[in-house]
Amino acid sequence: MTDTNAALSPDPAGLSLDDLRALRQQLQHEDDVVSYARRVAQARLDFVKSEHARRNAGPDADLKEQIGSVLSQHLTGGPARPPRPTADLSDNALADELDAVCAEHHFGRLDDLDDAELLALADAIGNFETRVSSDRRERFDRLDALSAELVRRYRDGEASVDSLLTD
Repeated sequence: MTDTNAALSPDPAGLSLDDLRALRQQLQHEDDVVSYARRVAQARLDFVKSEHARRNAGPDADLKEQIGSVLSQHLTGGPARPPRPTADLSDNALADELDAVCAEHHFGRLDDLDDAELLALADAIGNFETRVSSDRRERFDRLDALSAELVRRYRDGEASVDSLLTD
């Protein structure tokens, strides 16, 4: 999902204040979607790793016992940026793509997969997560540039805080 338009992004200094704010808001929404897909991919990858660890721990180990641990790591881990309230993001192209990857590799039946299938599933989810993380880093760079331009405009008096109250 790497944004091929990242290199073609407009120079923040050349945007009107309204366009600058709108583009920043759009990128923040896109980041919410990308972040959601990334967290779900990481959680699913942790489930695969937990299944692999369970197999190495012996026949009495139970994957279900590890569910709370895996989910708590992803629900309570602090993101680098403060979370923003969002709508349900489970119905988007990235979530659908991840679901398709997991379905293709039989994520729903982890305990039935042989070791080679488990490794293939881990690789597929890992590749998805790596690609989504790369896209997210590029989006952060763009968001940071837009935010820096907004700060500069407020600091230099080109934009007024009062304009935020009228918008």
